[in-house]
Amino acid sequence: MERVLSTYLFSNQALGKEPLAAVARAGIHSIELFAAGGHFNFRSPEQIRELSHWLDSMHVSLHSVHAPLDRSTGRGRDGGAPISIAEPDKLRRIEAVDEMKWAMELAEEVPFRYFIVHMGTGREPLDQRHQDAAFNSLEYLVVFAKARGLTIALENTPGELAAPEVLANFLRQTRLQELKLCFDVGHAQLGEGIEESFDFMRERVVTTHIHDNRGEFDDHLVPFEGTIDWPAAVRTLRTAPADLPLLLELKEPANGGWHDVLERAAAALERLEKLAAEQGSAADKD
Repeated sequence: MERVLSTYLFSNQALGKEPLAAVARAGIHSIELFAAGGHFNFRSPEQIRELSHWLDSMHVSLHSVHAPLDRSTGRGRDGGAPISIAEPDKLRRIEAVDEMKWAMELAEEVPFRYFIVHMGTGREPLDQRHQDAAFNSLEYLVVFAKARGLTIALENTPGELAAPEVLANFLRQTRLQELKLCFDVGHAQLGEGIEESFDFMRERVVTTHIHDNRGEFDDHLVPFEGTIDWPAAVRTLRTAPADLPLLLELKEPANGGWHDVLERAAAALERLEKLAAEQGSAADKD
């Protein structure tokens, strides 16, 4: 299982060489870029060139990019005006699609495979207006992504619009065959549960978001530091049609200290890999 770390861990600051070097030293050689304006300006040719140079020099690859959630240009991951591909207002929806296009164009300079998209902001109700708006956005974005060698993966998120069963039904109804799914373990734990959620998404899942919580809030903790049953979660992930990456999406503590989180993350990855290996051995014996 491929090791990947989301730069969400560093998204309260501008992305720089130091955290990427620390990721490589931790034995993680692939990242997901969290496309928040204050974290990484994907419209800046200079920052794109720097990112490409840093990744090449550290032998770290870009696995995926998480689509922008707002139009923020300030420092950090929060505080901007939210954008949504499921916005019924046409002008606002076009603004959201344009932001997605800017972020996907990064692939022309720094290749990656998956573009992770939220169906909405988490505030939208499950109704036909929002689903129609999402379809209109994605019908266009899928073509734009394919021209750049990318696959769009919709993520299960808290809220009605992107619940696992709703996503599965959306894919069936729209027949957008190129669309895939990103299974977020922490979000599933807060919803229907990991196994039940994965049952709805299994056939179209291509990547993951791995993090822990204590069953109440979206804490984005290091695995084994919350209440998720990780042996059961790994067993569930291994039922996917293809091997899935272990993509950690962790939150930096409010008081800082991502170095410590990264150290614990590396240890957690070893434990997850050991679980997968043990389960594989047991299955072989059976």
